[in-house]
Amino acid sequence: MEWYWTLTVLLGSILVLMAVGFPVGIAFLGVNIVAAVLYFGGNGPFLKQLELGVGTLADNAFGSMANFALVPIPMFLLMGELFFHTGLANRLFSAVERLMGRVPARLSYVTVAGGTAFATLSGSSMGSTALLGTLMVPEMSKRGYKKMLSIGPILGTGGIAMLIPPSALAVLLGTLAELDIGSLLVAGVVPGMILAGMYVVLIYTLAKLDPEAAPAYDVDVAPWSERLILLARDVIPMISIVVGVILLIMIGWATPSEAAAFGCLGVGLLAALFRGLTLQAIWKSVEGATRVTVVALLIIFGSATFSKTLAFSGGSAGLIQWVTGFDISPMVMLGVMFLILLLLGMFMDQLSMMLLTVPIFFPLAQTFGFDLIWFAVIVLLAMEISFTTPPFGLLLFVMQGVAPPGTRFVDICIAALPFMGCAMLLVALIVIFPELALWLPSISR
Repeated sequence: MEWYWTLTVLLGSILVLMAVGFPVGIAFLGVNIVAAVLYFGGNGPFLKQLELGVGTLADNAFGSMANFALVPIPMFLLMGELFFHTGLANRLFSAVERLMGRVPARLSYVTVAGGTAFATLSGSSMGSTALLGTLMVPEMSKRGYKKMLSIGPILGTGGIAMLIPPSALAVLLGTLAELDIGSLLVAGVVPGMILAGMYVVLIYTLAKLDPEAAPAYDVDVAPWSERLILLARDVIPMISIVVGVILLIMIGWATPSEAAAFGCLGVGLLAALFRGLTLQAIWKSVEGATRVTVVALLIIFGSATFSKTLAFSGGSAGLIQWVTGFDISPMVMLGVMFLILLLLGMFMDQLSMMLLTVPIFFPLAQTFGFDLIWFAVIVLLAMEISFTTPPFGLLLFVMQGVAPPGTRFVDICIAALPFMGCAMLLVALIVIFPELALWLPSISR
């Protein structure tokens, strides 16, 4: 079978199974088993083909899953779950709000600051959107905030969570693409800080242009002594854990797996110090982290086999040879892959997108001479932007589900656009100035 028919049948079968309602992991597993029997099973009796094909599939998949680089995923997820279930998240939100005083649009800034902290630790932009939509939007609506400054910042925090470590999704992407996990985690720090700065400038500008978008109201301004206590007790310890994880990796004192374990221990100790580390909180945290970790491992199981099947069948090599046969510039190819990711994000979650695109996109990126760490940062941003792309972005529907009654879907879409624009601008800056993503990894090696 020609490579293009192989690629069409494999990808088409997966998309059809997903369209009829199969979970993405099961869809990939089913197609992988059939492909393994056809390509790895030899020419003997069917049962022998099945045994040989499934055996080869299992060897490839479990070899990829038994990888020390995957340890940060459950550790980072457990950090986020403990951060939420032990009450540390609420302490951080309350402290940041008190510290803001009478700053115009202060609840929008609180959303960006607190939401970034929670989303970064949890690694789940959908979970962060649901939490913030439930906690913050009703309060901001009561205060008269317009949708642009109440819903928009919530939808924007996910992009920062994908970049600033600890990011479980960045670890997963690096594992699937066989990249240096430490370099990828560190590479997202500068772009993530730039994106956060863009959001602050955007909120300030929107509030300045339209003061009614975030009406002023009387607040009980905390004295400076209380602010210092809040900063030292409820803000700095939380931020120190994230900064500590980054520094341990950058300085080379710990691998990403070891740094993740230290970070998880730090959140646990902090929760115990504030007497929030109850058995119920621990159970809920472990349960939540385990659920997402199992899904991630299933994704890796399917991706490892899918990559091997594409390589063995000649599908990936044929595609690369076909694409490189055109007189197409690397930047045009980057744009095409970016647009594909935006389209996919309208219909599937980030894990599914990784599973479908990593085996194809990263070999193409390497062929076109892209730095793979730089390319991975762009892929992470593209996947997050796609989540808020109207009219089918998944985060838009999550927000619709948790927003106050009467919130129109079109208002949610309009609120997302300025923050999407910031992320798109960041992608352009990273393309023009690759050092934004590559400078920190270069000095930490």
